[in-house]
Amino acid sequence: MIDFGPLRRGEKTLDELARGLSRKDLEGLVNEMADTMLALIRDAEDADVTFVPEDPEAHDTYAASAEEVDLPWTLGHVIVHSTASSEEATAHSLTLARGVPVKQRSRYEVPWQEATTVEFLRGRIEESRRMQLAMLGAWPDRPHLEQTTAYGRLGTVNAIGIFLGGLAHADSHLGQIANILAQARSRTAA
Repeated sequence: MIDFGPLRRGEKTLDELARGLSRKDLEGLVNEMADTMLALIRDAEDADVTFVPEDPEAHDTYAASAEEVDLPWTLGHVIVHSTASSEEATAHSLTLARGVPVKQRSRYEVPWQEATTVEFLRGRIEESRRMQLAMLGAWPDRPHLEQTTAYGRLGTVNAIGIFLGGLAHADSHLGQIANILAQARSRTAA
């Protein structure tokens, strides 16, 4: 797995992290992230999926409704959000690799309220893995790595950089997943 610490601390850019990586490397990173998420939820129970953790810092400026802005995210919410973000970044990486500019968002997130079982989460992670690998498999043999796009505060990136941005986002949620599960376990132990 790539260490995204230097990116978060502003010591490296996505472009710097992307140097030397190939499409095959990206496929390996998809598998590592999916395997990591599956390992984190290996011992989870269905009650853990909808458990609402304590999260005093919860704030989602993009929430679907005003009621959800400061709502702590459940395990199900975190998983559907992080997989959707990775899929969007991978879709944009395919677009750029084909030499086509990215002009708009390309995102679909399963409604988090539908995520109520561990089986659902495992299926969502595996579906996301399959979709991301298929999109990476659709890259041309000679990707257009000169094609770039602005990627918010992370700067201008090419196909590999935007993919890594999605992976970095998923990576940023791994600690949140572990925290939710720890809180859920302490609830059942009490």
